[in-house]
Amino acid sequence: MSDEKPPQLVDYFVVAGLTDTSRPLEEENQQHRPARPSEPITDVAVIIRSQGEEVPHGFTCIETTTSGHPVDLNAGLLNNPQMFICYKRGRDKPPLIELGVHYEGKDRPKPGYKILDTTPYSRSANLNSGGPGHQRTFLTYRRAAEPHGHNTLGVTDICLVMPSKGESTPHTFCRVDKNLNTSMWGPALFLCYKIAMAKANTLVYEAGLLGRYPEQDSESFPLPESVPVFCLPMGATIESWPADTKYPLPVFSTFVLTGASGDKVYGAAIQFHEAFPRERLSEKQSLRLGLLSVVDRRPVAGRSLQTRKSICVLSHWPFFDVFRKFLMFIYRYSISGPHVLPLETHISHFMHNVPFPSPQRPRILVQMSPYDNLLLCRPVSSPLPLSGASFLTLLQNLGPDNAVALLVAVLTEQKLLIHSLRPDVLTSVGEALVAMIFPLRWQCPYIPLCPLALADVLCAPVPFIVGIHSSYFDLYEPPRDVIFVDLDTNTIFQSEERKLLSPRSLPRRPCKVLLASLHSLSQQLDEMYSGPGEEASLELLLSDAEAARGRRAQLELEARAAFLRFMACVLRGYRSFLCPIALAPAPAGRDAGSLFALQGFLKSRERAYHRFYSQLLRTQLFTQFIEDCSFASDRDPCLEFFDTCVDKVQADLEKPEDTPLMELDDPRGGEHTVFITPPEQPAGPDGAELPARYRYDGFPTLRPELLEPPRDPLVAQLCQARSSAPSSPAPRRTKQEMKVAQRVAQKYSSVPDMWAKCLLGHCYGLWFLYLPTHVRAAPAKLRALQLAYEVLRKMEAHKVVLPDEVCYRILMQLCGQYGEPVLSVRVLLEMKRAGIVPNTITYGYYNKAVLESKWPAGTQSGRLRWAKLRNVVLGAAQFRQPLRQRERRAAAAAAASAPDPLPPRLRGPPGSADGSLSDVSFATDESDRADEGPAGAGGPVGGTPRRGLAAKLQQLLSPGKRPPLRPAASTELPAASRDAAACPRRGSEQRDGEPPPRRSPAETLLRPRERPESTASESSVSLGSELDLSDTSVGSTGVPKSSEPTADGAAGQEPPAVEVLLSSCSRCQGCGALVYDEEVMAGWTSDDSNLNTTCPFCGRSFVPFLSIEIQDFQLPPSAAEDGSLPPPAAQGPVLSDRRRCLALDEAEPELCNGCPDAAVPRRSERVAFAYLSPLVLRKELESLVENEGGEFLAQPELVDSHPIIYWNLVWYFQRLGLPSNLPRLLLGSQHVAPAPQAQPPDSPCVRVRLLWDVLAPEPDSCPPLYVLWRLHSNVPTRLRSWRPHGHPFSLAFLEAVLSHVGLSEVHKAIALFLETLAAPGAPRHLQRSIYREILFLTLAALGRDHMDIAAFDKKYKSAYNKLAGSLGKEELRRRRAQPPSSKAIDCRKSFGATLEC
Repeated sequence: MSDEKPPQLVDYFVVAGLTDTSRPLEEENQQHRPARPSEPITDVAVIIRSQGEEVPHGFTCIETTTSGHPVDLNAGLLNNPQMFICYKRGRDKPPLIELGVHYEGKDRPKPGYKILDTTPYSRSANLNSGGPGHQRTFLTYRRAAEPHGHNTLGVTDICLVMPSKGESTPHTFCRVDKNLNTSMWGPALFLCYKIAMAKANTLVYEAGLLGRYPEQDSESFPLPESVPVFCLPMGATIESWPADTKYPLPVFSTFVLTGASGDKVYGAAIQFHEAFPRERLSEKQSLRLGLLSVVDRRPVAGRSLQTRKSICVLSHWPFFDVFRKFLMFIYRYSISGPHVLPLETHISHFMHNVPFPSPQRPRILVQMSPYDNLLLCRPVSSPLPLSGASFLTLLQNLGPDNAVALLVAVLTEQKLLIHSLRPDVLTSVGEALVAMIFPLRWQCPYIPLCPLALADVLCAPVPFIVGIHSSYFDLYEPPRDVIFVDLDTNTIFQSEERKLLSPRSLPRRPCKVLLASLHSLSQQLDEMYSGPGEEASLELLLSDAEAARGRRAQLELEARAAFLRFMACVLRGYRSFLCPIALAPAPAGRDAGSLFALQGFLKSRERAYHRFYSQLLRTQLFTQFIEDCSFASDRDPCLEFFDTCVDKVQADLEKPEDTPLMELDDPRGGEHTVFITPPEQPAGPDGAELPARYRYDGFPTLRPELLEPPRDPLVAQLCQARSSAPSSPAPRRTKQEMKVAQRVAQKYSSVPDMWAKCLLGHCYGLWFLYLPTHVRAAPAKLRALQLAYEVLRKMEAHKVVLPDEVCYRILMQLCGQYGEPVLSVRVLLEMKRAGIVPNTITYGYYNKAVLESKWPAGTQSGRLRWAKLRNVVLGAAQFRQPLRQRERRAAAAAAASAPDPLPPRLRGPPGSADGSLSDVSFATDESDRADEGPAGAGGPVGGTPRRGLAAKLQQLLSPGKRPPLRPAASTELPAASRDAAACPRRGSEQRDGEPPPRRSPAETLLRPRERPESTASESSVSLGSELDLSDTSVGSTGVPKSSEPTADGAAGQEPPAVEVLLSSCSRCQGCGALVYDEEVMAGWTSDDSNLNTTCPFCGRSFVPFLSIEIQDFQLPPSAAEDGSLPPPAAQGPVLSDRRRCLALDEAEPELCNGCPDAAVPRRSERVAFAYLSPLVLRKELESLVENEGGEFLAQPELVDSHPIIYWNLVWYFQRLGLPSNLPRLLLGSQHVAPAPQAQPPDSPCVRVRLLWDVLAPEPDSCPPLYVLWRLHSNVPTRLRSWRPHGHPFSLAFLEAVLSHVGLSEVHKAIALFLETLAAPGAPRHLQRSIYREILFLTLAALGRDHMDIAAFDKKYKSAYNKLAGSLGKEELRRRRAQPPSSKAIDCRKSFGATLEC
C-alpha cells in the first residue's frame, strides 16, 4: 500500500511587490489611451445662463452630448431658461461617489444623498422650471465619507446622452435612468457618470516575488512563476501622495490558476501600501512623480512616497473568507508591535499546525491571538465540482435577466470581459459563469482576475472569459469584438461585430422556470439586505450572523439548483444519442461525430430552438462533454449525478419539481470541534516573559531561521489520513449510486418478492466485487470472464433486481484489462437487452475497453478472401458430382480387399477412393476433437455423416454458427455431465459391444427427465454439491465449480483436507425460538448499517450469527512423511437421497446424513460471527477494498483480520454456487494446522457444506422430529448428542403425522401436534415452529427429490387458515404454528430451495 498525504490547507505563502528587475507597464502603451483624469469630481452645480449666471471659477460646463449635440436641459420650452450642468475637480474635499435625479413629490429622498436645490447664485435649480404644471426635478449626489484616502473611488467624469440621436451609455459609465427633460416637448436627456480611482503621480511596474514559504517547491505542485502578477494585477506602483494623506484600507482580491490538467489552484491576497525610500528613485522617476520641480529640479516639499505590496496564500481549496481573516491578521501584526513572537512564527504555525477538516472533525477553531480567531468548516459534500462560485454575488451585481443573457453567451462560447472596481467580486462571478453550465466544462482561456501583464489575451482569436480591474480602460483601448460585462453598473455592452443570441432562443419552458427562480431569489436577497446599510450590517454581524450565513447558503444552493435544472432540461435524453463503439475503432474513433448522433439529437428538439442548439453542438464545450461521457474520466461521478438530475426533471412543466435536485450534507452537522491554540510564547531562563523585540516598519522579508517546523504531535495525528491502497475506481460505487440503491431497497422492503430479488442482486454484486481477484488468480482468464458473462445472462433471465451497474462495469473493465473487446460489446448488448441504459461511468469503461484492447485480426477483406475460397471449393465439388457415385463404388470395393493405410482422422467416408477434398473431414480446434469422442478411431457409426471441408468453412464464416472454444463449454452443467453435453453424438458413435461410460450419481440426479414433475418448481440438491439446473428458482443462476467434489460423489473419492460446516440458523434471545435462514432474510431492513433482523415469533430485533465448524482432516507432518495414509472413506448420501439413506439402515449403519462416521477430524473448532445482510456486507466489502486493495481478498490474512466479511462471503458464494478461491484461504489461517511439506500442492481440498439446522443443539432441548425419525429408522444422526430421551413423540406419532401429510390432511397433522404438546410432560414450547418440524420430518422421510416444498407451503397455509377459524390466529401464533411469511418463502425460492439438515 502506498501512503497518501492528507489534504493540505495552504500550499504557499507569497509576498509580492516591487523588485529591482520589475519592468514598467505604462510606457510601452501610452499611445493607446489619452491621459486619465488626475483628480476626482468634488462638486456639481446648475447654472441658468438666461438669468446671466456664469460658470463658477474652477468649474467645467457640459455644453454638448457625447456625440457633439448641443445640450440644453429645457430646449423644448417656449421660455427656454438655458440651464446647464457644471462640475469641479479637486482634492480639497472628499469626492462625489454617486449622482442621481430626484422627482419632487414622487421620490422619497435617499439616505446619504443631498439634493442640489439652488444654483451658485441662489436661484432655484429646478431642471424643469418652464411652468407650474411641470414636474420639479433636481440633481442629487452622495459624497465619500471622511476621512478619505488618496486612492478613494469617486466620480471622475460626467456626460449627457440623448437616445433620440442614436447615443448610448459610454462604456464603464453609470446611467441614471430618469429623464432630465420631463416636459412634453424636447428630446429625452439622461445623466451618465463614471466611477474610478483618480490617481496622480503614479508609476506602474510589473510585480515580482519578494518572499515565499516554503522555499522549496512541492513535487506535486510547484509554485507558478506568474503568482506575483496575480497578487498585484494592476502592477506594483510607486505613488506620490500629499504628506497629510491617510493610508487606505487593504484591498482583498482572489484569483484562480488553472493547470494543464484542468485542476484549479485558488489564491487569496490583500494589497496594501507602505513607505518607499526616495533614495531608490532616479531623477526621471522623481520628475514623473512630482517630487522635483520641472524648471530648477528642486525637491518639492509636503509629499510622501508610497509603494504597493501584497501578501498571498495559495491553496487547492476556496476558503476565501478564512484566508482573508488570516491575511488581515498577518497585515495588522506587521504594522503593530512590538511583539514577543516574530511574524514568521504565525505564518508557519498556520500552514503546518492547522489540520484540514475531516468528517470526524468538521470544525476547526483556530485562535490566532487573544482577539483574533477563525472557524474552518469542512467543504460541503457535493457531487458537483469544487468551485469558488457565488451565484448570489452574480445576481446582486447583474440581476436575473443579465444572468440569463450571460448563460447564453457562455453556452455559445463568446468572448466575455468582466470588469469591476472590486477585485474580490471578479473571481466569484467568473467562477459562477463557468459553474452555471455544469455538466459542460469551459475549454477556452479562463482568467477571472487578469493582470495587466497578461492583458494581451484579450486580443486572442478564441473565446475567453476574462475578468479585469476597471482601471484597465483608463490605460488601454478595449477590443471591439468583445462583450463587456460591467459589474459596477449592472450593464452588458455588445459590439456590432458580435451580437448575443436573444434569451428567447432558449427552450421556452425551462428558461421561464429559470427566470422565475432567479427573480424570486433576487427578491429574497433584497429583503435580507434591505434597510439602512450600516444598521443592517451591524444587525447581521452582531445579532443574527449565524442565521444570516445559513440563509445565504440555502439561497446559494437554490440558485445553483435552478441553473442545474435548466441544463438538465436542455440536454435531456442525450444518452440515447451516444454511439457506442462496437467494432475495431478507426483513427477518428474519438471524434464527436462518431461518438454522438448530432443530427439525431438536433432533430429531437423543437424547430424554434434549432439555432441555439446548432451553435451549442459546434462548441468545444459540447465536444468535450461527449468525450467525457464516452470514456472513463475523473468526472464520472459528477456526470452520473447529472444523469440522475435528467431523470428527475420534467421539461414540459412551467414550475420546478417538488423533488430537490441537490441534497447536500451539512458540513457543520458534527458537533466535534478541534481547537487550535496560538503559538506558544517562549519563556526566559527564570520563567519570566521575554521582552517584546519584534517591530516592523513595513512588511518584513521572511527569515528562514524564524519559520518553525510542525511540532505538535496532536495536530500531526489529526492531519494523518488513513492510507488507501491504489485500486481501480470501478468497483467503488459513487455516492449517488449508493443513495439510489438505498431508495430502491427501502421501496422493495415492503414488497415480498422484490425484496428477495433485491437481496439476491446485492449478493451478485458482492461476487462481482470479488471477480477481479478471482480472474487474477484464474489460470484461464478468458474462461473466467466467460463464466462471469454467463452469470450476468442468467441474472437477467431470472429478473434479478440489480441495485446498480457495478456488475456490468467491472466485467467491462476486466475485458479491457485482459484484451477482450468483443466480450465487452456482448456485455453492453446484454445491458440494452435487459433495458438498462448505461450511465456515464459504465459507458466510459466500456469505450475504454473497446478502444484500448487489441481486436481480433480478422477484417472484412479476410472474410471476402475466405468467401472466394469457399466458392471455389464448392464449385469444384459440383463439377465432380457426376463422377462421385462411381468413384465411391470403386473405393468401397478397394477397401473391402485391402487394409486402409490412412489414419482415422483423415480417412474418408465409404466410397471415397481418391480422397476428394470435399469429403475430407478434419478437426481444426478443440471442439472438433471433442466431437469425435472415444469413437473417433473407428469412424462414424449408425449413419452419422462426417462434415466436409465446405461445411467446415461455411461454419467458420458464419459468426452465429462458429464452434465455441473449450472454455466456453456449457458452464451451467456439472463437471460430471459437461462432457456429455459437449458431445451430443457420443452415444451413436460408440463401437458395438463397447460398454457405455459409467455415469456418476450426480449426473444421474441432475438429469431433468429422470426427476419427478413435482420437484421442478423448487427443490434442488444440496448446495454443498453442484446446483440443480432443472430448478426453476432464481437460485439456479449459480455456476458450479468443477474443481470441487460433489457431496454425493462416487465411492473411492478422497476425503477433503478440511471440511467446513456453515449454518445461519440463529436463536432469538427474546423468545428462544430458532430463526432459519429465509426468516432471517425476511427480517432484515433496508438500512445498510443495521445488523439486526426481526424474530418472526416475538417481533424483537436481534443480531443473527453464522455458526461455523472447521474440521481439519490433515495428517501431521510425521504421518505424512511416513506414508501411513488411511484408506479413503466412502462418500455417504445426503438427506435428499431417500433410497440410499433407507438402504443404509441395514448395510452401513455407521454413516449418517452424508458424513462418513469413520472419518474423524484431527482438529475441530467452532466459531460464530455476525450474519450480515447483503446490503451491509457490500458496504463493508467496498470499504475494505478501498482501504486495503483488491489484492487483499486473495491473501490468507483476510480470514483472521476480517473474519466477519470472509465467512459471510463464503456463505453467499457457496449458497449461490458461485466460484471463488475463498475456501482455500482457510488453509493459511490460524484455524487450520500447517499442511505437511511432503503433500502435493494440488492435494489440499476444502469442502464447504451449508446446513439448514443448527450445528450444535442445546443439551436440554428436545430433538427435532426428523432426528427422531432417523433414530427410529436406525440411521445415526450427524450429532451424537441427540439421543432418545423423555418426550411424547413416539414412532406412531411420527407415522401419523406423515400419514396426514401424505393424504393432504395437514390440518390434522397440526392438530395432532398441538394435542401432543398439550399432554402432560410435553415441553411447552419447542425451539422450532410446528411448520419447521413437519417440513423437516417430511423431507427426512420422503427425500428431497420426492417432495415439492412449494406445494407443501400451500397446503400448510390452507390448513392454518382452517384451524384459525376454530382456535384463533393469536392462539396459533402463541404456540408457533403459523406458516412462514411470504417474504421468507420468496427469499427461499430466490436463493435456492433447501440446504442440508
